[in-house]
Amino acid sequence: MSKLFYQGRGRKPVLDQARGVYMWDKNGRRYLDGSSGAMVCNIGHSNEHVLAAMQRQMEKSTFGYRLHFETEASENMAEKLAEKMPEGLDRVFFVSGGSEAVESAMKLARQYALAVGQGERWKIISRTPSYHGCTLGALATTGYTTLTAPFEPMMRVMPKVPAPRAYLDGLDPDAAATGWHYADMLARRIEEEGPESVLAFIVEPIGGASTGALVSPPGYLERVREICDQYGILLILDEVMTGAGRTGAFLGVDHWGVRPDIVVMSKGIGSGYAPLGAMVADRRLVDPVLDAGGFAHGFTYAGNPLACAAGLAVLEEIDRQDLCTNAAAMGEKLLARLNGLMQRHEIIGDVRGKGLLTAFEFMSDRSTKAPLPKQLNAHQRFVDIAYERGLIVYSRRTRDGVEGDHILVCPPLILNEGHIDEIIEGLDESLVQFAQEIAPVMQAG
Repeated sequence: MSKLFYQGRGRKPVLDQARGVYMWDKNGRRYLDGSSGAMVCNIGHSNEHVLAAMQRQMEKSTFGYRLHFETEASENMAEKLAEKMPEGLDRVFFVSGGSEAVESAMKLARQYALAVGQGERWKIISRTPSYHGCTLGALATTGYTTLTAPFEPMMRVMPKVPAPRAYLDGLDPDAAATGWHYADMLARRIEEEGPESVLAFIVEPIGGASTGALVSPPGYLERVREICDQYGILLILDEVMTGAGRTGAFLGVDHWGVRPDIVVMSKGIGSGYAPLGAMVADRRLVDPVLDAGGFAHGFTYAGNPLACAAGLAVLEEIDRQDLCTNAAAMGEKLLARLNGLMQRHEIIGDVRGKGLLTAFEFMSDRSTKAPLPKQLNAHQRFVDIAYERGLIVYSRRTRDGVEGDHILVCPPLILNEGHIDEIIEGLDESLVQFAQEIAPVMQAG
């Protein structure tokens, strides 16, 4: 019996090796990684350039504590990452993952407010549904009941505004008026909370697991930036999932040309080769904090040279293979094929996404947007069916984590058309089996 603490009681096959978009278990069975793990492995598995860079770093040093040494790996990674940021965002703080990056952004924002004499500002508004991490600070900004409810007594829950789920609210997702409609909810919430108490707004430019690749409506992020400027609050972009080329641009926000004050990243910048995340901030925020005595925050593995060597090589591969361009081109083809599946399978009620961050949502009735019955546990059952066929996909529930099942299809950015054919075939066969399984329940209901 395994001594590891797994989620749930079930056991999975033992992983043997992974190459490119494929993974093999110890029994020799091959799987197509249609979700890049948890939307992590952007450049694919076992990239030789990254492995070689890690080997070179391991031969020099695997650890150097940031308060004792600077390292070439972390300095070079910071330089490369800053080059890809909006102008002025050139101060980098490395961490080991997305939750740590969000915590770092929250603490930097608060310490900046204290440093400039705005100590009354402490509230960070976020959206519901949303997901920003599993640590208590990040969880306080998360809007996902099944994950947050057990821990609410242990944290100070932050204010929320609705995510722009236009397709569920009966609004045109392609209209600028829709973007303004949802953005203005932020302005109203700031007024309700008291503008002098609001520190920041944290948002994913394209929704991740909590909303299933929800693309911001036109005008939304632009209006959000205006509102933040109007009230003097900081705009924090959670690019943990959308960053590092996933959506067809290096940052998801690049599609709208909006400049944040702080960006948080993880997942794709390490691409699964080493635990790595980053907070990248405007120097105007960092300098007052440093002048006031320093950033009162840190992690043991912040700026780890081995992780940063891997991350630098990942960024080099994104550039060398022009993976942002490939993600955009292959994403259009994948989205078109997913829409084709929707035409063949009535239980698919919506298809959405950008680049290789795509999803489809199950519905029992497209006209009313009614979800499938909760007891079907459709998001998990469909993942299991696809897995049995050698296709790995990812799922969550769109409607506050309680109901509304969606499937995320987010393969590595090295995807080609042949891989898309394999993914669509696996999804199609899985949808047929799933529809047959749930038919008795649907007919009875």
